[in-house]
Amino acid sequence: MDFQVLIFPVIIILLALVFDFYNGMNDAANAIATIVSTKVLTPLQAVAFAAFFNFVAAFLFPAAVALTIGKGLVDVSIVDNHMIMAGLVGSILVTGGATHFGLPISASHAIIGGYVGAAVTKAGFTSLIAGGFFKVVTFIFIAPFLGFIFAIIFSVVTLWIVKDKPPRRVDKYFRKLQLVSAAAYSLSHGSNDAQKTMGIITAILIANSFVASDIAHPPYWVILASHIMIALGTLLGGWKVIKTMGMKMTKITPFGGFSAETSAGLTIITATILGIPVSTTHTITGAIIGVGSIKGFSAVRWGVAKNILWAWILTIPLSALAASLTYFASTFINNYLK
Repeated sequence: MDFQVLIFPVIIILLALVFDFYNGMNDAANAIATIVSTKVLTPLQAVAFAAFFNFVAAFLFPAAVALTIGKGLVDVSIVDNHMIMAGLVGSILVTGGATHFGLPISASHAIIGGYVGAAVTKAGFTSLIAGGFFKVVTFIFIAPFLGFIFAIIFSVVTLWIVKDKPPRRVDKYFRKLQLVSAAAYSLSHGSNDAQKTMGIITAILIANSFVASDIAHPPYWVILASHIMIALGTLLGGWKVIKTMGMKMTKITPFGGFSAETSAGLTIITATILGIPVSTTHTITGAIIGVGSIKGFSAVRWGVAKNILWAWILTIPLSALAASLTYFASTFINNYLK
């Protein structure tokens, strides 16, 4: 009884924090790729810089995304420990594997795919909350498109402003401004992505009656733990992913880095305030491609972009499949032990 009532939920919460850590590792590339590739900061300086602002985001934004994940995707009445554990295992396998192979996937979509896959396996598609799920799926396509469009608009306007300035002076200014844009992007990343883990832990607490189902926001210890773990993951960094994002896809200047980070950061912060869990990976990738496209479509290495796109497409179904298999295994073992 003690295992079912206390130990099992604690283990699942620890799994959620492991996912949060991998989220930070994979998404470290998003936060620092541009500022490292432009040599504004060294890699170690950049990950420390990004990790700091990932953590600071805990104190600046409402937990609307956490509530969308925790209560807005799946009917909380069918959520149990086996379902959440299966969703986490599926998302950890996909996120960890992608980080190992240097693919910048959306950890956000991995956790959503795992969580939804486990729910559908247990109770069918009627267990999904249509409005919340539709909002998430819609922004799979909208977020990178907005990052792409905003980056182009931002780049064109900024280029017009500095068109009569000497290139060396422009580069000097944007090297300083990129510190501001990188901080803004890291804040947006921490605000949106850490809240996915908050939402999952909140679902665990609700499922085990540790908190009321009508809770207005996650407990403060959940908020702090989630931001600490994503910051630690960012601090250690997924270096293969960083190389893919910052060096392989297109050549980035300080001006381009500033435009990409600012465009992506504004998009993600807006989504966070609206309670929409978006992919920070998709958004910054769209922005980087947008910046590269200003110099002509040949400036973007589309072969690398194609590999990233395939990783995006497969993230949700692979996470859902892994979660489904884990749910079957978990419930089978549980029934056998009974």
